[in-house]
Amino acid sequence: MKRAPLPWWNGTDRPGANGALLVPAVTRWLLRTAMGYLVGALAVGVLLQWPALLARRPALAVLFPTYLHLLVVGWLTQVIFGVAYWMFPRHSAAQPRGSEPLGWATYALLNAGLLLRVAGEPMHALGHKTGGLLVASALLQLGAGWLFVVNTWPRVKER
Repeated sequence: MKRAPLPWWNGTDRPGANGALLVPAVTRWLLRTAMGYLVGALAVGVLLQWPALLARRPALAVLFPTYLHLLVVGWLTQVIFGVAYWMFPRHSAAQPRGSEPLGWATYALLNAGLLLRVAGEPMHALGHKTGGLLVASALLQLGAGWLFVVNTWPRVKER
């Protein structure tokens, strides 16, 4: 017997056992990815504080900007985006969190930009020509920021 789609089903929001809506998929991906970046950033931080390793491999010192980007963009910004997407006031009954495709586009652009930066910044510091890669990274992250603002702005309103 085939069940009719439930009116609250939009692909991400579904009620749990107590009827409360579960965390949207976009938020789950943002938060889990953020935790991965946090672990990666902390690992890079350990490498940067390991004197014996830095003495043998001084080139590792170029990872400091990468460490900062992993913490600030990878961890902090994604946690903020994820929690805001989930917890800000509802936009409308039809689209409680705004546009889901914009949420996914924000996730994709932010992470693509961050991964390009993680790859390009240490190479740039070591003298390789990665200026185009870093510009692309910055533009992707800027695009993610704009999409987040466009999607979230209507949800910031008076009661």
